[in-house]
Amino acid sequence: MNHPKQTYYRHSYDFGGDAKLELGERTLIMGILNATPDSFSDGGRYMHVEQAVRHAHEMVEAGADILDIGGESTRPGFEAISVEEELRRVLPVIAALRKELPRVPLSIDTYKAATARQALEAGAHIINDIWGLRHDPDMAAAAAEYGCPVIISHNRHARDYNDFVPDVLADLRGSVNIAASAGVAEPNIWLDPGIGFAKTYADNLELLDRLDEVTALGYPVLLGTSRKRFIQQTLGSPADDVVEGTAATVALGIARGAQIVRVHDVRAIKRTALMADAILYR
Repeated sequence: MNHPKQTYYRHSYDFGGDAKLELGERTLIMGILNATPDSFSDGGRYMHVEQAVRHAHEMVEAGADILDIGGESTRPGFEAISVEEELRRVLPVIAALRKELPRVPLSIDTYKAATARQALEAGAHIINDIWGLRHDPDMAAAAAEYGCPVIISHNRHARDYNDFVPDVLADLRGSVNIAASAGVAEPNIWLDPGIGFAKTYADNLELLDRLDEVTALGYPVLLGTSRKRFIQQTLGSPADDVVEGTAATVALGIARGAQIVRVHDVRAIKRTALMADAILYR
């Protein structure tokens, strides 16, 4: 395996105002902010704007570079909500954070273009689409129109793989083509292998071990393993007691070339990333 430093993507993002990102100097930390009643590990804790803003401050103080705001749970078996309900949950949080934390880029975690557009109008800077631009045919156009980064996550409706990792790579290439055809600029295409989505326990472990093959596609890679079920299964612990397992996956992911990690436990994972970066970015 080639050392991932050979394929790290470097780019400066200026979102206007004071919000900026520098990709390629160190691992970036994306803090998870769920304004939902039913997310798998923190549902209901940050439904009120004041709670969400307080938690956002805590995550930024702990080392978060980006905040990812979601209004709809995507845990297994989740129930979809309307665009109107999703916006009711996320827009007040986005508006408050733009005032409270103007230097911090905000990501909107949605697979609905209508939600993404209004969130971007309200001050969000990044789209995080768990369906890789395949659920809503207008999502790629929205990303292109606003000139924002879009996180393309791997997902399927069924685990109907012929050859697992090559199929994941092919799916990601297909989503990249959708983005490029809509006019999304290359630096604005970020990839997420979709750990935990349409994948078995063994699939998740294999994909993590072969994450350098995703990195080799030539785009920034975001890794989202935080508190996921395969870690709970490995450790035999509930979602709120697996920080060490998450840290292990993050350290391995960084070694395999991940440049952004999406996490709940920002302080612990920031420290994990600092140690990995000291080795890999020296």
